[in-house]
Amino acid sequence: MNVTAIIPTINEEETIGSVIDGLLNSVEGIEIIVVDTNSTDRTKEIATGRGATVINESRSGYGMAYKTGLQHAKGDIIVCMDGDNTYPTDIVRPLLDIIRMDEVNFISCDRMTLRTQHNYTSLHYIGNSVLNFTMRLLFKINLNDSQSGMWIFYRDFYDKMKNLSNGMSFSEDIKIDAVRLGKLIEIPIKYGIRISKPKLNTWRDGFRNLFHLFVKRIQE
Repeated sequence: MNVTAIIPTINEEETIGSVIDGLLNSVEGIEIIVVDTNSTDRTKEIATGRGATVINESRSGYGMAYKTGLQHAKGDIIVCMDGDNTYPTDIVRPLLDIIRMDEVNFISCDRMTLRTQHNYTSLHYIGNSVLNFTMRLLFKINLNDSQSGMWIFYRDFYDKMKNLSNGMSFSEDIKIDAVRLGKLIEIPIKYGIRISKPKLNTWRDGFRNLFHLFVKRIQE
């Protein structure tokens, strides 16, 4: 089966080359799509030079970037991850074997189980734990890392999902639908140390994701 990796980027010139190289070394013939949102550095040039397809997406939003990438993806299996080199590319090959052999629809990578103070601070741990608890309370879904940004899933499984957020809450929405529509498993990973400037505001985006869960529950 063909595999497509989708990577949303905003000014990731320091790391995007390593991410693409890692994916190419891990999975032979993988299609790599970089969805770039108005980078002002050399992100797009580096990605193109590594053989990735670069799509410009002027509309802001984490979910919007993934939706745009998925519209262009040719793979039967989709790999999603950030371009900041915090998610391990060498685990992609084993994860592809797992999703094929274990008859699961969706794999979400769990940063919490193997976390350290160097790669995942106490503040992020507490915030994620609150969001995990809220998801469990409102949707009866128990995840170790509801906010993880690395996933592997079947394209036709994604096509069944509806009403996914265009913003950061896309990460919550896609996991909720994955549990409801099929089988999701979490695999612990070693989360890397970020060297590029963070794109998220811990407090602002954390509260937005929390508020989104309550709104989603009420709307349903």
